[in-house]
Amino acid sequence: MASSPCGNGNFDSGLEIKTRSVEQTLIPLVSQITTLINHKDKPKKSERTLAAIHRVGQAVSVAVGRFVAVGEAIATENQELKDEMGQACFEARRAGDAIAQLTDVASALPSQADGRVTVFSDRTGMVKAARLLLSSVTKVLVLADRIVIKQIITSRNKVLVTLDHLERVSTFQEFVQIFSQFGNEMVEFAHLTGDRQNDLKDEKKKARMAAARAVLEKCTMMLLTASKTCLRHPDCESARINKDGVFHRMRCALEQVIDIVTEARSCGENQLLPASIYNGIKDFKSSVECLRENLYSSSPQSMGSQLEALVERTEDFTDSAYTSHEQRQAILSVCQLARQDTQQLMNAWIEAQSVHAKEATEDMEVAILKTCQSIGDLRREVHKVAVGRATDLLKVHGEQLPLRALKTAGAEGNLEAVAEYSRKLTEQKEQLVETCRLLCHVSGTEPLEITCVHAEETFHVIGPQIISAAQTLALHPSSKIAKENLEVFCEAWESQLCDMALLLREINDVFEGRRGDKRPYLSLPRPGKLSANLKTAKAVKLDAEEQTSMAKLGLELRLLSSDLDTEVEKWEAQEHDIVRQSQSLASMAYNMYLFTRGEGLLKTTLDLFHQAEVLSEEGLQLCSALRTFSTQLVDEEKSVVMTELEKLVALCQQLQMGAKTPVQGKTATFQKVDSSIQTTKGILAVVLYLLPFCNKLSKKYKSERSSLGSPQDWREPTQKDILASVASGCCVEESACV
Repeated sequence: MASSPCGNGNFDSGLEIKTRSVEQTLIPLVSQITTLINHKDKPKKSERTLAAIHRVGQAVSVAVGRFVAVGEAIATENQELKDEMGQACFEARRAGDAIAQLTDVASALPSQADGRVTVFSDRTGMVKAARLLLSSVTKVLVLADRIVIKQIITSRNKVLVTLDHLERVSTFQEFVQIFSQFGNEMVEFAHLTGDRQNDLKDEKKKARMAAARAVLEKCTMMLLTASKTCLRHPDCESARINKDGVFHRMRCALEQVIDIVTEARSCGENQLLPASIYNGIKDFKSSVECLRENLYSSSPQSMGSQLEALVERTEDFTDSAYTSHEQRQAILSVCQLARQDTQQLMNAWIEAQSVHAKEATEDMEVAILKTCQSIGDLRREVHKVAVGRATDLLKVHGEQLPLRALKTAGAEGNLEAVAEYSRKLTEQKEQLVETCRLLCHVSGTEPLEITCVHAEETFHVIGPQIISAAQTLALHPSSKIAKENLEVFCEAWESQLCDMALLLREINDVFEGRRGDKRPYLSLPRPGKLSANLKTAKAVKLDAEEQTSMAKLGLELRLLSSDLDTEVEKWEAQEHDIVRQSQSLASMAYNMYLFTRGEGLLKTTLDLFHQAEVLSEEGLQLCSALRTFSTQLVDEEKSVVMTELEKLVALCQQLQMGAKTPVQGKTATFQKVDSSIQTTKGILAVVLYLLPFCNKLSKKYKSERSSLGSPQDWREPTQKDILASVASGCCVEESACV
């Protein structure tokens, strides 16, 4: 909820700031108004102070004037908001004029005692004007934000209309023409929704938007091949089922996007997340620890019921046919231990209440510690089972045996073999769906829970679509379009397996405490890893002046980490060790940049030095990966890599030694911060030189291997690829298949 920094009681409570762009626009205005309000405490000012306040007041007035002019122009172009926008602009202009008048030197009166000018005698007037200004400006921004929402809705409506036309076409020529239009409209919709996703403040909404946009992106290529197959084989029932499934999924994803941007009630009702074990453990542990503060806030019976509800959620693990006997027994044993410890706590709690104790007794404290420990053991046990299951499945399914068999059987027209391998794929699908459900229990954050649900839904939908595509090919084994269609759906399955591997890594990193601000799976070092350093070091927090002097250095680090991210994204093999470790370096450097701004998870210099030490270790691991990579290079290429590698090793060792060296005093600590960031910049600069060079060599050797018959890695088609396919490929397909 938006609120005034001035304690505005009249602020429009109905205006909620939901996007970062609106929030960031308000920050400078809030800062200037705060400056004016703070100067109200001393009515007598020197000429220099008075001139500064006058400049701020006039600057606010001029800025408001420009702002209002833009708002009025928006109102003219959007008649449905004209009245509301006009009123908000009028109020903003009036408030800006009032502030200008209150800070006008000409209206101030000199004091008879010392000749100094006395200003701002009307403190109430200044506060009232500030409140009105913040309220009206926020309203203008929120109204302008409605225009963005309207653009997204309009774009969605265009896509839906074209989608309906595509579904009803009966000739290739008509399909090619309409799909070209559809592609352009989808590009526009993708840009608008991508900007909106990045602008949203709510992480859950961002995750839902990302899931819906991923469906639309992947379904666009499926829609192309499924529609072409249906046109080529209009009497084929499996082809029609395949096509209908894609159209239905796209419409659902389009509606989900609109539900998110308009905050429709159905979005909240339909997107309720399943009750997870992680959240149950967090809530139960909080209830237990609250007993230290208040013995009478709840009853022992309610705590017992809360534990039983939590244990009931573990049935998704213990009732699973894919859970081993040893894993099932381990979970049941921990649940039983948690019950015993909770019962002891409840007994001690009842006894403390019977003697009207005001705080937790010694017996209660012991029972609280034991209960929290057994609940922690339960979390670790279910995490181990879920992650272990997912890891094993990804290893098995990485070979893609059922998919390859389905392609072969379909191309041979062998319906019996297609049916047999369809059953195996269905079993795989059920295993993956259940595993996604287990991962949702242990994901640790709501955005990751949403991603788990999306993965579960994707496997659930794509599995049957692959089977219908294989059936179509088996019925028409000589059809190039049917073969292409099956390939596309198989690639979508493989793509989701890759996404699941990334999701698994993020869940693991959250569990181990490495969740950062930029990426959800990186930040602080693992608990206990640097325990020796923790005992000897003393945390120091930089003051405002030192933070300011760090700002320029931090900005340079931010630019380097951004450049590193850009280079990482250019690699096709995103699972390469060099890529993953470079991503880690970029994320940790970004956390250090946030520290220079006084933001993020690194709150003190001690946190920063821990992060620097972990970054140096990650850098040395990158050196190891680069050394391994260099073994496949020829002499000249290897020499270049090894030369830069020596620099990187030296810088990582320098950062590591510097981070471990204890210092005393504020000046020495500040110098250590400066040195750590400077060395980190040096590390990133070397990696930035090596990444594009190694990427170029990797592509070169991959191309050479490919020419000798090595299988090529699958790359997900981009929107540009899809449109190019329509422009150049569909016409050829039409003539070839009719």
